[in-house]
Amino acid sequence: MSYLVLARKWRPKSFDTLVGQEHVVRALTHALEQQRLHHAYLFTGTRGVGKTTIARILAKALNCEQGITPTPCGVCSACQEIDAGRFIDYVEMDAASNRGVDDMASLLEKAAYAPNSGRYKVYMIDEVHQLSGHAFNAMLKTLEEPPEHVKFILATTDPQKIPVTVLSRCLQFNLKQMPPGHIVDHLSRVLEAEGVVFEPAALRHLAKAAAGSMRDALSLLDQAIAHGAGRIEDEGVRTMLGTVGDDHLYAVLDGLAAGDIHAMLAVANTMEARSLSFDSALQELATLFHRIALLQFAPQAILDQAECERLAPYAERFDAEYLQLCYQIVIHGRDELALAPDEAAGFTMTLLRLHAFRPGGNEKPVAGALAPVRTAPAPVTPVATAARPAPAVPPAPTFTAAPAASIDPDDWHGLVATLPLTGMVRQLAQHCELVSQTDYAIMLRMAPAHKHLQVHQDKLRAELAKHYDRALTLEIKLDVPAGETPKARADSEKRERQDRAIAAIESDPFVREACDLFDASIDESTIKPL
Repeated sequence: MSYLVLARKWRPKSFDTLVGQEHVVRALTHALEQQRLHHAYLFTGTRGVGKTTIARILAKALNCEQGITPTPCGVCSACQEIDAGRFIDYVEMDAASNRGVDDMASLLEKAAYAPNSGRYKVYMIDEVHQLSGHAFNAMLKTLEEPPEHVKFILATTDPQKIPVTVLSRCLQFNLKQMPPGHIVDHLSRVLEAEGVVFEPAALRHLAKAAAGSMRDALSLLDQAIAHGAGRIEDEGVRTMLGTVGDDHLYAVLDGLAAGDIHAMLAVANTMEARSLSFDSALQELATLFHRIALLQFAPQAILDQAECERLAPYAERFDAEYLQLCYQIVIHGRDELALAPDEAAGFTMTLLRLHAFRPGGNEKPVAGALAPVRTAPAPVTPVATAARPAPAVPPAPTFTAAPAASIDPDDWHGLVATLPLTGMVRQLAQHCELVSQTDYAIMLRMAPAHKHLQVHQDKLRAELAKHYDRALTLEIKLDVPAGETPKARADSEKRERQDRAIAAIESDPFVREACDLFDASIDESTIKPL
């Protein structure tokens, strides 16, 4: 006997065995129990979510010899013939290859005749959106008022292409994509029934690769069984799919948490050596950042307890705002892979960005995999004894001493221009205004819209301390600036230069003469000040 693929062998034959479409099953079950039967049903959803399967189960429910029931017996001749695809009163038509008006006219002509052996004639039209406009028009009247013995079941992956005149004549059910947990559970039951040894972690990779389609998941399962010679192993499945294992992704997170860029780059080198997909790695890394952020703000949304335990140390370690930045960096890094010299370079550059924008000065010890491994003994800090007098704390008088550079200490704009600031630290300084300053303390004010820059406060404090050559404390209040920040002044000066450049061009006699002669206008966006 020839081998029957798992997707066909394990196709659900009753509503009880259908996975992941409880909302549709509930509605159809109640309708069948109360005999409130519509004449046309429309099932929409992506591939492999159960549209054709539900149509066959519904056909059995309508034609079961035991009567109209939500639980067809499955043993009568009608049920068995529908399962085998040879029931004469159940017709499945592929609209992709029978899309013309003549095909529809032939079907509707046959619909006028009474059923041969069943209770109803059931016409299932798959991918109905591919019917021609004339074919849709031909079926409208029959679809609205069909003979009592006819039921129409339409299925499509693209309901937007179906005319509203057809949609209004049908009961529409939107089938959901299969959640990964549902797919893993169903694959586990299939493998147990088939007697195949498997590793649960491998099934999660298959469920993720199936992208919500149970049929795709079962097809991949067939492939994995063949690839593993009758066994489903995590390593083998990842090799088959070409996906990046969790160990690589968590190694990136561990290196990022420890500030170890060499460990992060080692992951990239390993992936390149094994020809793993950098695109899928960034996709999975973005998913990890999303799940960690979700655990921080809405832990109840993650139902998998093992996943919660695995991600908990990272949720404690990473700042919430930095996680949002990481997510954006990875998403943009994935978009830019096609523009990179090669994918390995694009992936490496994304890792360097993640490391470069880490908030500094707020390291927290983390147990487990996140704790960096020391290769040398840590320096010992001398402990002060009770006999040693405590150093006197200098008073904090109003600032009167001149700074190290020849800049007025109250001139924050000039100070920011003088300091050797770069990157996000410079952005932080430019968006602040000086509130007060003493010998040992500086208070700044910054608009709440830029609070994500506050993670770089310690680096700015270090540069200020280096500039004044003494220890300083830095406080940044989140409030609307009362005056003009360096960034606001720079933007204002830029606008003034642009306005002067535009005015100079518009007042130029030659330009004005050319505009009048050719009835032309000046594109101000092309004017750049010198």
